[in-house]
Amino acid sequence: MEKYLSLIKNINTIEGAIEALASSIVISPIIQKAVSFCIDAHQLQTRKSGEPYAVHPILVAAITAHYSSDEAMVIAALLHDIVEDTAFTLDEIRAIYGNDIGNIVDGLTKITEIRVTELSNSQEKEKLLKSAMTFRKMLIASIDDVRVLLVKLFDRTHNMLTLDALSKEKQFRISEETLVVYAPIAHRLGMSTIKNTLEDLSFYYIYPDEYKKIDEYIQNYQEKIQNTFNYFIENIRNVLADEFDYSIQIDSRRKHYYSIYLKIQRKGITIDEVLDLLAIRIITNTPLECYKVLGCIHTRYMPLISRFKDYIAIPKENGYQTIHTTVFYNTKIFEIQIRTKDMHKIAEFGVAAHWKYKNGQNNFKEPNLNWLHTLEIDNDNLEEFYDETKKELFYEEIIVYSPKGELFTMPRGSCAYDFAYMIHTDLGNKAIDCYVNKVKKPLIHELRSGDIVSINKGDKIITRCSWINIVKTTKAKKSIKNLCQNRHKQINILNGKNILNTIFSRYTSNILEQYPQEKVYKVVDNLDHLRHLKKLIETIIRDELGIFARIKVQQVNLKEYKFENLVFYSNFSLTSCSFDHCCHPKLNDEIVAFKDGRDVIVHHKMCENAYLLMKEKQPMVFCKWSDDKYYVYKMVVSLKSIKGELARLLTHLSNYDATILFIEYGKDKHSHTQYCTINFEIKNNNSEKIKKIVNQKAKIIEFYSGDDAYK
Repeated sequence: MEKYLSLIKNINTIEGAIEALASSIVISPIIQKAVSFCIDAHQLQTRKSGEPYAVHPILVAAITAHYSSDEAMVIAALLHDIVEDTAFTLDEIRAIYGNDIGNIVDGLTKITEIRVTELSNSQEKEKLLKSAMTFRKMLIASIDDVRVLLVKLFDRTHNMLTLDALSKEKQFRISEETLVVYAPIAHRLGMSTIKNTLEDLSFYYIYPDEYKKIDEYIQNYQEKIQNTFNYFIENIRNVLADEFDYSIQIDSRRKHYYSIYLKIQRKGITIDEVLDLLAIRIITNTPLECYKVLGCIHTRYMPLISRFKDYIAIPKENGYQTIHTTVFYNTKIFEIQIRTKDMHKIAEFGVAAHWKYKNGQNNFKEPNLNWLHTLEIDNDNLEEFYDETKKELFYEEIIVYSPKGELFTMPRGSCAYDFAYMIHTDLGNKAIDCYVNKVKKPLIHELRSGDIVSINKGDKIITRCSWINIVKTTKAKKSIKNLCQNRHKQINILNGKNILNTIFSRYTSNILEQYPQEKVYKVVDNLDHLRHLKKLIETIIRDELGIFARIKVQQVNLKEYKFENLVFYSNFSLTSCSFDHCCHPKLNDEIVAFKDGRDVIVHHKMCENAYLLMKEKQPMVFCKWSDDKYYVYKMVVSLKSIKGELARLLTHLSNYDATILFIEYGKDKHSHTQYCTINFEIKNNNSEKIKKIVNQKAKIIEFYSGDDAYK
């Protein structure tokens, strides 16, 4: 493939481009018609390099034909810039070439350049949104026909091959977008050669110095490394010759530069320490022969079991099938891949193999593209969509099983809760716990390849909002998000109703039953809206009822009550507040407050007990965190091991309005000095001043501000 793309890169004439196209596909009358149409439509246009513009679409068609024998894709590649860059319309394309080709061209036309004026002024934000918008347009345009994605990938491949004609700024921008948008899609479509090409070309322009270092190393040591491999290949060839009555195809392949760079970065090593710069590929006729070859190799050489993967028995989601193994030989390790000829074609061509070989002798299955339909295309938050979709497209995977032996591919780091949602949304919503390899585990237990997972389901939906950052799969995150949004909505409505009913409880038990109000849910977070609705109800009562009712209504003026860093508004007298033991909300968490006589009890907004109390219509009051800013500190102090020493320090801190968050006191009863860890919050952000206050009563061993890197 490298040789082919190198040939394509050096073609800069229309004649040469047509010759390249003819070498990949038979030029039928309709293809010839499209070639002529393409040349005529672009005849007045040139590329930045000065060559005729028509060279580009013809070479994109040549790359397309190299990967696919589908005429519609090849013709669409020839016409992919017509609607955007010439006077011809999509309707004219449809009229001449039919709806199938017209639909692909339409999809390609929709993936247009995003104008800078549509984006934020921030450069980083601009780049992110630009990529996200391009990403989403690509996926939307191809959701009904993946051929749109394929042609767009071939288009980007040729653009990357000829990027040297552009300015350095454009080279960097286009390469960056290619690396984060196009390469992951090629990966998910199983097109390893295109993915590797796009990554290496992007790597060349984004990190030129790092690329040069790897290239120089490979050039300097290529012969030495290759000689070592040739010796090993010959050794393997002799081993297999004893078992097979025909010659097995054995090749060596070099890792592409970007994958070498990633390995260096991830493992913190130098290129000299990368052990598998080259790999050996053995190609057989049948799957059974793959296992026979594996047996021969493992009985002759010592395998590294931790690096053995059988993707023939358990294919990757993109259809990739190969046995991976690594063995020792002469104090060196060698990576070996074993696959059949058909598996090799799928590994090279990915999804495109379906169209390249569908009319031939090979019986390739229709590609599985369910993942494309499960992406959250309609997410209005572009940054969130972009982040989640990239994770979905480009992840390291694990294989887990259901108790019935069904196989599931999941991102590495997924937990049993992800698995529950992968089975069915209802199972995830009602999951209680799980069994992994017949051992009971919590739902957040991280799964490993080969685990057998069983989920226990309850009768009720359980909302676990804090788990949205634990799960890895898009489906689990989306399901948790939907559950939490629904629960938030229910809670806000119940909370708003209870607050208003509590305000008018001296008058009636359910004021909203008599005088319904709109947007009651806004009461929870908006004090002005609460006062507005209260005033509306008061006006209605005064207009409709007598003097006795007016006297009662006069008693509903809201008064502010402040306890430490919490503020409440109520027309009832409040004397104290406390946090219930069930949820312990932290500073600035969302909270709700229940009135119990003159006391107020605070819960986390998503607390299950609080939800039940709201449904029971318990009295509630408006609450919020104080606008006063508090600063968190952590310290370790030494105290004399005498009675009351800790109490004196805490009393001293309380005199400066410090709130204690956490204490861990020394455990050595016989020591003359005890070490105590204390976390506290206080309004003062001058850490030096706080240290002086503490030093009056204790010796500071360690002291950290919550804003420090130590947080």
